Amino acid sequence: MNPSSTDTRDNERRRQHALDRYHAVDTLPGTAYDDLVGLAAAICGTPIAVVSLIDRDRQWFKARIGLDDHETTRDTAVCDHAIRQPDELLEISDLSEYQRFADFPIVTGDVKARFYAGMPLVAGTGEALGTVCVVDTHPRRLSNQQKASLRALARITVALLDAHRVHHETRAVVALQGHGEASVAPGEPWCVVIVEAQGMAEEARRLGERMLERTLQELASIFDACVRHDLGDHVSRVTDSAEFVVLLKGAGMEARIDTLCAAAHAARQRHGMQLLVGTATASAVDEALLHVYLRAEEDLSQRKDALLADRREAA
Repeated sequence: MNPSSTDTRDNERRRQHALDRYHAVDTLPGTAYDDLVGLAAAICGTPIAVVSLIDRDRQWFKARIGLDDHETTRDTAVCDHAIRQPDELLEISDLSEYQRFADFPIVTGDVKARFYAGMPLVAGTGEALGTVCVVDTHPRRLSNQQKASLRALARITVALLDAHRVHHETRAVVALQGHGEASVAPGEPWCVVIVEAQGMAEEARRLGERMLERTLQELASIFDACVRHDLGDHVSRVTDSAEFVVLLKGAGMEARIDTLCAAAHAARQRHGMQLLVGTATASAVDEALLHVYLRAEEDLSQRKDALLADRREAA
């Protein structure tokens, strides 16, 4: 039985939200990932190798060798087809011989790709986040040993991504705790707010890393002015990221959330930087900070879904 369109949409939404939790898309380059694509190209004997992450409407390259572009549209990404079978390595000896791929820019453009092999990056919860893939400019096949090596490199990549995710979540909880401000009085309502700047890697290219850092520091001061320190509110930036986490307490939290949203919107007008806000209110006073933070992240993912839907409707 073929899955219904509703099932397909739900699965894609879960996959995308899983990817969001990794905080890997639009991050700055990492040496370990650069080493991985270098190994993939050397082992498979190809001029091109990529760690790709399949975002909502694009394929974004966490690391690449042999390609100039940082991303492509998702509808022209061979890797988007690879992730549809998460447990299988997709190998295509000659892309030009397949109607679905023959008109892709990587085939018809300057690269003139012919051979493709990609192994999906599968999260522990089963979602395919992207691939480790290799590309050549003439038709060919991988040996069994090369296929095994590509699978191993995909597993290593997922381990790196998992470590990054856990490290980010740990830093977020530490940021929310501040200097003990996270203690909540019995019966006192509290919530977590996330304000996240979108497209950090692109902003670093547009502004330069120093200017981007100054802008993020300025935003931290702006958001700090939106909260009530006398009530125990706390604002922190998650280290080395474009995410700000806010702990709000007591009555009137909704008004302060509105103020933070307004500040995020004003920052876009001033700096040309898209910021999105996600929120979650504690279901119990003793609910773990991490649980509430992850629910705020889920809300933020839904905001990203809505933003893409609005862009498509406006196009």
